[in-house]
Amino acid sequence: MDGARKPGAKILVSGGARCNVTNARVTERDFWGGKRTVIRRVLNALPVAETIAFFAEAGVTLHEEEHGKLFPDSNRARDVLDALMRALQRSGAGLTAETRATAVEQVGDCLQVDTSAGRLDARAVVLATGGKSLPKTGSDGAGYEIARRFGHTIVPPVPGLAPLVLAGTPDAIHSALSGVAHDVDVEVRVDGSVAVRLTGALLWTHFGVSGPVVLNASRHWSRAVQEGRHVRLSLSFFPGERFEQVDARLAAIAAARGTTSLGKALASILPASVAGVVVDRLRLDPASALSQLTRADRRRLAHALAGWPLPVVDSRGYNYAEVTAGGVALDEIDPATMESRKCPGLFLVGEILDVDGRIGGFNFQWAWSSARAAAGGVARRLTRAER
Repeated sequence: MDGARKPGAKILVSGGARCNVTNARVTERDFWGGKRTVIRRVLNALPVAETIAFFAEAGVTLHEEEHGKLFPDSNRARDVLDALMRALQRSGAGLTAETRATAVEQVGDCLQVDTSAGRLDARAVVLATGGKSLPKTGSDGAGYEIARRFGHTIVPPVPGLAPLVLAGTPDAIHSALSGVAHDVDVEVRVDGSVAVRLTGALLWTHFGVSGPVVLNASRHWSRAVQEGRHVRLSLSFFPGERFEQVDARLAAIAAARGTTSLGKALASILPASVAGVVVDRLRLDPASALSQLTRADRRRLAHALAGWPLPVVDSRGYNYAEVTAGGVALDEIDPATMESRKCPGLFLVGEILDVDGRIGGFNFQWAWSSARAAAGGVARRLTRAER
């Protein structure tokens, strides 16, 4: 059953309505949350090659784009959903829309499911309720309460893959650069220590920052805030480079092109709009020759370019988050079958679990793989019950 009026809403809106079905290369290192050894076991239930073959057999061939992202050749998310619905019909299973499960209770060897359309008895129940991201699609976190009633631990959920809001201070640069995208490193420091460094494209917006590298960093910021820890984000305008490398880069340009103005020199290695705003915020003269910068000013510039602070004040929240970080603790699930260790016959898959992937098709692959593992687990349980 599906609580939404029409099924597959998240599929239809994903990947800019093209649906990033999976990624060409998926490993446990592409995910956060539960133990990687458990994640690896679940992913092995349906590897990428088998996912591609499944969709091809269902009439949806895929092609690879930047960073290994796999999209349908038609570039239509609707084709992915239609293929899944056809597969559902061929299997002989049914789907009831606009019907919500409100409670699940264990009664003897059966599970009793209270729904908006009445009560059902089942020998196996699969919770695929999602998390709390994009609540308009039907993900409102209700599955957490069902799992909690069976004694499951819920790792507090936070928005993942969400844009971040920056403080609107006089020195803020995001509004002046709204719409500009470029590659950066983002460093997340929690309680003074580096928690993670990420590389990718950043998009400046009128409210703050977005783009793949920010979306990936957002769950780390939100988790630290949720835990009451001190968290700071900064970026390097030159991926892979820290202060020493950036300072050496500036010194080399000054030595090779001593008469070039500071503004032109920076615009040759950064988007011109970014170069202009950085020089302005540092109160440097863009017309002065780079070689005429004092050592102190050059080092101040290098420090800024290698560690520009991102004063995050908020996430844009679940309405914009592509995934939920947190959920049912993964060690309370049998990774071979996705069956609950707290309640026999209850299976949990997808986003309800404490697993979230980086952007690029990884969260869909987690959904497909965990569903395949659960399908096998349910089949084996029903077979045993019939003996």
